[in-house]
Amino acid sequence: WLEAPVRQVSGGPIDYLMMDYLAEVTMSIMQKQKSRDPKAGYARDFVPLMERILPEVVRKRIKVTSNAGGVNPRGCAEAVLEVARRIGLANKLSIGLVTGDDILGRLDELIASGNPLANMETGRPLVDIRDRVLSANAYLGMAPIVEALRGGADVVITGRVTDTGLTLGPIVHEFGWSVDDWDKVAAGT
Repeated sequence: WLEAPVRQVSGGPIDYLMMDYLAEVTMSIMQKQKSRDPKAGYARDFVPLMERILPEVVRKRIKVTSNAGGVNPRGCAEAVLEVARRIGLANKLSIGLVTGDDILGRLDELIASGNPLANMETGRPLVDIRDRVLSANAYLGMAPIVEALRGGADVVITGRVTDTGLTLGPIVHEFGWSVDDWDKVAAGT
């Protein structure tokens, strides 16, 4: 694994650190890892990185957002919380967890409701290959990240979130924008 690209956005008294780990192929690799080990499926290098930076994150009140949760954001969040416990920071840190991108369990319901979930390039309906589908994730936007930050999260761990969602979440939170103020969201983008 390569260390995730890191972008820092300053906005007043709180700094934000955004770490982007996911690409479509990465999701496939993580799903394969999770199929072998239910505790796997997230960016393995994220947890040791967090162990190194958590003392500064807490000391400087830096908010961290990351999609390092891959196909197992809960497992990733639990691993970061365990690190925080081990280094004595668990009571000084709140971890927000964003889930809901995994729609594998809803595919049959979506198909039955009349949605063909057609391949955008071939037009072929998903039902033609449904028995071979091992993973299905929908991109989430910024709203759950904003909600987690507004709820007091210091670290927000997500699965599949849009790149703009990952960066706009902190912007919308910091400036107190409404998630449906489209002019400001466009400006932030």
